[in-house]
Amino acid sequence: MVAARITVNGKEAPISPAAPHITALDFLRERGLTGTKEGCAEGECGACSVLVARPGVNKPTDWVSVNACLVPAAALDGQEIITSEGLATVGDPGTPVALHPVQEEMAVRGGSQCGYCTPGFICSMAAEYYRPNRCAHEEPADGADSAGSGDAEHGPNGFDLHALSGNLCRCTGYRPIRDAAFAVGAPADEDPLAQRREQSPPAPVATEYTQDGSSFLRKNTLAETLQLLRERPDAVVVAGSTDYGVEVNIRSRRADCVVAIDRLPELRELRVESDSILIGAALTLTEIERRLDGDVPLLAELFPQFASRLIRNGATFGGNLGTGSPIGDSPPVLLALEASLVLADADGEREVPLADYFTGYRQSVRRPDELIRAVRIPLPLSPVVAFHKIAKRRFDDISSVAVGFALDIEDGIVRKARIGLGGVAATPIRSLATEAALEGKPWTAGTVEAAARELRSEGTPMSDHRASSLYRSAMLGQSLLKLYAQTTEAVSS
Repeated sequence: MVAARITVNGKEAPISPAAPHITALDFLRERGLTGTKEGCAEGECGACSVLVARPGVNKPTDWVSVNACLVPAAALDGQEIITSEGLATVGDPGTPVALHPVQEEMAVRGGSQCGYCTPGFICSMAAEYYRPNRCAHEEPADGADSAGSGDAEHGPNGFDLHALSGNLCRCTGYRPIRDAAFAVGAPADEDPLAQRREQSPPAPVATEYTQDGSSFLRKNTLAETLQLLRERPDAVVVAGSTDYGVEVNIRSRRADCVVAIDRLPELRELRVESDSILIGAALTLTEIERRLDGDVPLLAELFPQFASRLIRNGATFGGNLGTGSPIGDSPPVLLALEASLVLADADGEREVPLADYFTGYRQSVRRPDELIRAVRIPLPLSPVVAFHKIAKRRFDDISSVAVGFALDIEDGIVRKARIGLGGVAATPIRSLATEAALEGKPWTAGTVEAAARELRSEGTPMSDHRASSLYRSAMLGQSLLKLYAQTTEAVSS
């Protein structure tokens, strides 16, 4: 077994002697790369973001920004990362540093104030700068402000500001940061990081990293992984570590054995078949979003509201469902889509409807030696869909209530209704009573108002610091009324 190593800014660095739970953030800072900062240790501020070379959607390699505070350093064994320091070009001693175009724009447009968040912003901006299908830079008309073209969230250079949705500036310097984002051009032909996209990313490597009795393990195949889980039912399974990383940082969790599945090829398929879409459980949400490209409209509504781009670059359906959280954003949508889960163990596979998967608070029918291999969404898809997330912030927040709708309405009659709910019970649930109140009825204000009253009584919502039980119930009913208003407005227009 080759010693665990990470390529950092073009140079290999051994992971040893870091403990298996040590995050990439601490690993980097201990090596003097202090541009990577800790702001929240929960993946909410982006001060720790770095670039990782990952399998690309439109090119062999994509430069992807991730939260270094959440990813164990051992999870990056054999991989290639760039920090904010690695973006600049350092010449001979005594010569000035050549700033990266993103760094240059941030400097000249006043995008850095106290500077604490700046390296994280720059790494997230660099990931968007190198996004292969970002449109070419368009020069504004004479005298026009480059930030005044396009729209509020997309620059004339194709820069999508949602790339920065996981980065927080406590000095409220967002306008100059936006100006910098909308001013960057296309990468030069000789840009080494742009050229790097044309080569394949580092191949997955098997990892057996052990320090002080704790282990971080990655196998080459699904079969090997499932056999390991049978032998080690106490193992913690991780993909993007967006949940586990918080447990490590905030709750000081120290697992004896962590098993990584994010690089298993059997869990990274996406297939559109005649009667279903199969989505691998270890594909990140960003990969799914870009590969489906809007072909599943309800998922297309979910993705922008699921945490931030930094989180979506690591988070997976397998992880979001595997934790069994009643406030995860994907279960209500997948319930509305009538999804099922392909569960695998060392002896074979079984398929379980998602509606039958959850059995209690953070509990499910999945056994400790089983993995979620894939999510299957049946076809055809319902044409009337919506995802309503009620939270205190527009983006990057935990839901108080989440509702997924998928309806078939023909000739003004609701032929089929599927509604998934999150945040109103100990598990994500289907809204069976409301579905029954809609099916076979005309899609009219009277029908919807009656069904909305039914929806308000679904689940067993509780009161906590996010919302009261009465508020949650009220938002359930309101969400159906909003869907009706949206559909009637679409028809009238």
